[in-house]
Amino acid sequence: MSSTAAYLRLTVTALMYATGERQADVAAGLGITQGQVSRKQSGSAFWSLDDLDRLSAHYGIPVPDLVCGADHAVRHLPAARRAAQLGGTQTTITP
Repeated sequence: MSSTAAYLRLTVTALMYATGERQADVAAGLGITQGQVSRKQSGSAFWSLDDLDRLSAHYGIPVPDLVCGADHAVRHLPAARRAAQLGGTQTTITP
């Protein structure tokens, strides 16, 4: 994965996982459709600079932290935005 666009898609995926959000949740937060999020995440459309501003506001992360990579962005995610369980819907297996 070598393009900036690909790294941003990976970052959005990581943030969705860390917050337990689905594409529909991100779409609602950004004021776009789930289909638009799907196209941006699949690479058939690109995240714009305006989208970066909206992603920043949605996740509570400054734009520079969004473009520094998935691990960096997730580390800067406000605690209040994190899912109770990583991924939000995963099954917990107890011994």
